[in-house]
Amino acid sequence: MNGRISDDVWKIIACPHCGASLHGSNQNVTCTSCQSHYGYTKSGAIDLRLQQPKKYQYDFLLGTSLLPKSGFDFHPLKEESNPHVDFSKQYVPHHLSREIMSHFPKAKTDNSLMLDLGCGNMVHRNVCEYAGFKYVGLDYDSNEASILGDAHALPFKDRSFEFILSVAVLEHIRFPFVAMQEAYRVLEPNGIFIGTVAFLEPFHGDSFYHHTHLGTYNSLQEGGFRIEKICPSDRWSVLIAQARMGLFPKMPHMFSIPCIMPIQIMHKIWWRLGSVISKKATEETRIRNTTGAFTFIAHKPASTQDNW
Repeated sequence: MNGRISDDVWKIIACPHCGASLHGSNQNVTCTSCQSHYGYTKSGAIDLRLQQPKKYQYDFLLGTSLLPKSGFDFHPLKEESNPHVDFSKQYVPHHLSREIMSHFPKAKTDNSLMLDLGCGNMVHRNVCEYAGFKYVGLDYDSNEASILGDAHALPFKDRSFEFILSVAVLEHIRFPFVAMQEAYRVLEPNGIFIGTVAFLEPFHGDSFYHHTHLGTYNSLQEGGFRIEKICPSDRWSVLIAQARMGLFPKMPHMFSIPCIMPIQIMHKIWWRLGSVISKKATEETRIRNTTGAFTFIAHKPASTQDNW
């Protein structure tokens, strides 16, 4: 088989179309059930993207409440005081923060697998391996990923991973409810799902659905997850996101940020004045309503009954 994929990973790979096992050689791989054929890219990645359309049946239950009766706090993410893994001397990859990394789990065993869903150039590999995990990077279109696949039809067996990381991916998913159920399916009971999703960022990279805090909660809840945190970024505001990605793309940050600084100052002053008039105009509400992205932390319940 392909040397870019370890034997442990081969054990959990499955046909994305029907879920059956695969067999093959260094040239091609065939499903033992539906006989779908999969090959390798020039970079050596195994291409497990769907080779034919797949029908996915999905039922929505209408008339239910979204948030629990006790409510749900959408506060900015705080650094965990007692993290499972000490990343203090580690390089922080792009799109991650010390706060997010402080919530990373530690691998339970030497054979624990984690999935970097939408891994891109696999920039998160070092920190995930530092946490003790065997890293599996999947992307739909990347020359550096070891596996090419579709988040709507993950090419893995049920309950394969202890941890799933998905950074700035959910907004690029055409059918987010399906992708959340797929993430839930391949995660072990008690497994943790950490990720970020765009909110008030500009359109980019064929993004489909930029999620509000309620949209993020809804997508995760529909997937079956127990939601622990959904947190707006207080450093990646709509003004900064628009300046860097939309208004002044490719302009050095030392020039683009000063362009929005007067608006940013007036924005904060206006909300501060508003807080004198209305109790609803809190600093947390301001950050939540004007953030560029949300971070989410969710778990798969310990006792589950997978129906797919």
